[in-house]
Amino acid sequence: MPLIDPARSLLLVIDVQVRLMPAIAEGDGVIANTGRLVAAAQLLDVPVLVTEQNAGGLGPTVPALAPEAGTAVPKMSFGATRTPGFLERLPADRDLVVTGCEAHICVLQTVLGLREAGRRAYVVADAVGSRRIANRETALARMAAHGAEIVTTEMVVFEWLGTARHERFRDVVKLIK
Repeated sequence: MPLIDPARSLLLVIDVQVRLMPAIAEGDGVIANTGRLVAAAQLLDVPVLVTEQNAGGLGPTVPALAPEAGTAVPKMSFGATRTPGFLERLPADRDLVVTGCEAHICVLQTVLGLREAGRRAYVVADAVGSRRIANRETALARMAAHGAEIVTTEMVVFEWLGTARHERFRDVVKLIK
């Protein structure tokens, strides 16, 4: 797979919701790294799409990551690709950089659905979480076995930048430090 190109990327934030995150192992890190990616995406003009699983039960997206009102994709299916109209919301020329929860349920089923649809997916290992670390690790291995690239927050950010001469380099690097 080539480097992650910001002009061909879409950041997909799956179900980082207020009632779910307290139960996620290392949940603060998932929120922090997803926040770094959202901020970098905004600085580098990478579109961001947020999903919310059963928002009535799990609440909205955490405030630190909350999308503009009315823009989150509501879903009841664990895999977002099973939600009517979801795949059509993803521009055909974009690769998906995926973060969120839970790694072994909604992230896994979404990524497998994306791969089945022929889409390239980069799963950000330090920005996905599960209640139990073993579930997260097993999900990452399974997604990799089915063609998803497993990456880290810093890998994504520096591939989006491409060079230390990028006009937004200093702004973006501040997000990492």
